[in-house]
Amino acid sequence: MTNFVTPVVDWAALAPTLIVMGAAVLGVLIEAFAPRTARRGIQVTLTLLALAGALVAVVWRWTEVEANGAQTIVGGQLIEDPFTIAAQGIVLISAILAAFVIADRTQTREGAFAASAAARPGSPEERELTRAGVEQTEVYPLVLFAVTGMMVFPAAGDLLTLFIALEVLSLPLYVLSGLSRRRRLISQEAALKYFLLGAFSSAFFLMGIALLYGFSGSIRYSEVASATSVTVGMDWMLIVGIVLVLIGLLFKVGAVPFHSWTPDVYQGAPTPITGFMAAGTKVAAFAAMIRFLYIIGGGMKADLQIMLWAIIIATMLLGTVLGLVQTDIKRMLAYSSVAHAGFVLIAVTSYGSTGISSTLFYLLAYSVATVGAFGVVTLVREKDSAGNITGEATSLSSWAGLAKRKPILAVAMLIFLLSFAGIPLTGGFEGKFTAFAAGIAGGAWPLVLIAVIASAATAFFYFRLILLMFFTEPDEGTTVVASEGMSLVAIVLCAVATIALGVVPGPVLQFLSEAAVLLP
Repeated sequence: MTNFVTPVVDWAALAPTLIVMGAAVLGVLIEAFAPRTARRGIQVTLTLLALAGALVAVVWRWTEVEANGAQTIVGGQLIEDPFTIAAQGIVLISAILAAFVIADRTQTREGAFAASAAARPGSPEERELTRAGVEQTEVYPLVLFAVTGMMVFPAAGDLLTLFIALEVLSLPLYVLSGLSRRRRLISQEAALKYFLLGAFSSAFFLMGIALLYGFSGSIRYSEVASATSVTVGMDWMLIVGIVLVLIGLLFKVGAVPFHSWTPDVYQGAPTPITGFMAAGTKVAAFAAMIRFLYIIGGGMKADLQIMLWAIIIATMLLGTVLGLVQTDIKRMLAYSSVAHAGFVLIAVTSYGSTGISSTLFYLLAYSVATVGAFGVVTLVREKDSAGNITGEATSLSSWAGLAKRKPILAVAMLIFLLSFAGIPLTGGFEGKFTAFAAGIAGGAWPLVLIAVIASAATAFFYFRLILLMFFTEPDEGTTVVASEGMSLVAIVLCAVATIALGVVPGPVLQFLSEAAVLLP
């Protein structure tokens, strides 16, 4: 009988994650014991304080790693290095901005979420709960649990921890996707599709872990990587295992052919959750992919190249082509995110420190613009013939003349669209420039050439919306709803950050170049 050796845990190194997870658990207790009328205020305050506190803890851990060096935690299950801390910081910045949009309520005193997720859409019970002003405040601990998984994802040092983090970030998102206040059936369909396809991708993920364990006898990244140079005659198991794990990660970033959930879930989920999911999940998944590919897949670069190049080309082209024909703004942004996933993959697969830093910069610029754009979408509403404000105006034609009705909001959306298009003096331009430069340095100039053409084509559907907003007469069936102001705070911060990342990107790029250090 072997003696169990208790691992030494550096609790201070886990502080950022523990703050968020502890707040999520506390949020569950608040749901159970706090009076219904007080829950929203408590949950919003707790969520924002926890995310801000975790960001402060991340800054503190950066200074500690700079002074004392990187380390493994919990017997190597987690890794604290500059890359982990930078990725966690970007996740938290995205989550804080998204939390403002999630918590906001309109002038009609309603949020983006259904009064009760359990009530059947259109039933008398649902109408009664809506009239009574009941709110689904379980949203906030679910968001915090998802952020916890996003923070662990890039820090995972073994495959089992990676899988647990994947499920911790995914399961809350499946639930949140089905909580839209309006268009309930579409929302529930989106949640079901996301759950079923997510479970399917998790099966591939687990099979990949099993094959990598069978190949190396370990689930630790460093030990699997070491086995690639000493294990003879089992390369097929290694390659298939890497491919299957990559399928799970590619599903999360919405790469072709694992993207089919993206447009439906983006359209059906509550818009604040769409923004949160589009930003945070991509940051976490790409960060996890970098560690996995660079440590375990680095020796198999030549074997994986054809597959990865095919996925990147298909992702860029399909995201661009299908984005051109969309008439719904949320579906258009969904296919935009697919195309952007292809652009980011060019940097990810360049296998160099420049690729790491450029990926992180791209994700930061994309995240702030995405949260801001979906924040604007939450405020542009339809109104019926009686003048009553109804659901979000997601049809592109409904955005006609927005600049004449709310010029500040239209200018903010303009900034985000220009960033998506990669226009100079925005964060999106610097992100694409550094990503493509990393691709050329890694020998992927054919991918970069296709990416430049695709990027020029994607600009068409961004500029189509810009023309509608600024150069057409206002749509009488559309209005801009007033709110408590939290969405406006997020939109302004996102717009300022997008411009700042484009005008003065130097300090951020310098910081991220120092963060491009992976501990095996």
